[in-house]
Amino acid sequence: MTLDDIRSLVRPELAAVDAAIRAQLHSTVPLVDQVAEHIIAGGGKRLRPLLVVLAARACGADGAQYATAAAVIEFIHTATLLHDDVVDGSSKRRGRDTANEVFGNEASVLVGDFVYSRAFQMMAALGSQRVIEIMADTTNVIAEGEVLQLMNAHDPDTGEQRYLEVIYRKTARLFEAGAQIAAVLAGQSATVEQALADYGRHLGMAYQLIDDVLDYRSDPATRGKNLGDDLAEGKPTLPIIHALRNGTAQEKDTIRRAIEAGDLSKLQPIIDAIDRTGGLDYATRVAQNEGELALIALAPVPESQFRMGLAALARFAASHTI
Repeated sequence: MTLDDIRSLVRPELAAVDAAIRAQLHSTVPLVDQVAEHIIAGGGKRLRPLLVVLAARACGADGAQYATAAAVIEFIHTATLLHDDVVDGSSKRRGRDTANEVFGNEASVLVGDFVYSRAFQMMAALGSQRVIEIMADTTNVIAEGEVLQLMNAHDPDTGEQRYLEVIYRKTARLFEAGAQIAAVLAGQSATVEQALADYGRHLGMAYQLIDDVLDYRSDPATRGKNLGDDLAEGKPTLPIIHALRNGTAQEKDTIRRAIEAGDLSKLQPIIDAIDRTGGLDYATRVAQNEGELALIALAPVPESQFRMGLAALARFAASHTI
């Protein structure tokens, strides 16, 4: 199944999610509306809402009922992007100018706060204390992940476990929450709820691992980022961490200096070192293992075309190619 095939399973539900996003992002404050429209126009894969509605249908529920829940997950993701781009000083996302580049850092941060608070208004409207508890914990974990990433920035001694902790908190936890709240709202058993939470966590880990691989491999024209953007921000991701563990003394010295300074002047020798030590292959294998764990986690979920869609989504996360 291609990603479009997966989406076709829940196309009406995704249309309802898009409508909810547009309606709920509306504000009587013109600048909020302008920044919100800029975000919507930026597009993106919308994997998190897709995950929520697929999980809802896999639980036997009408996915259209969960458009609000799916929009909540996308809003929290969007708010973190608005804040991340300011912290990272990013000027491009998906090949377009970021909101902070167009409207300034102040507007981007404040609209990010608006999107966060609107997400919690929508959660309250769902009327589930359990969902509010899950999402409150999730946003707290995400915030901690942002701080951990800041602590790791420009630190070449960041190890694999610290890196994995950051990507769990920053990325995988929101995937985990999205799948879990779908099960909660559908009234599923604790077993199915935990299975979908585990699935979402492994899916998110796989997705971020591959995203970090693509930072040293992908075509900037198609991804909207330049090669080495993570290195320029001093972020030690798994391909770099692996090269530091296994490189020659000269390679290690070059990589350490680049991380400390956010210096891309030696990018090609660093990419060569990553290739020579098998850093991309190693990170890809870790991602594929997470994808396999996501598939295993689906076992308690009843068989259906929607569970098949979730399985295909896990394979996509571990490859970004289907």
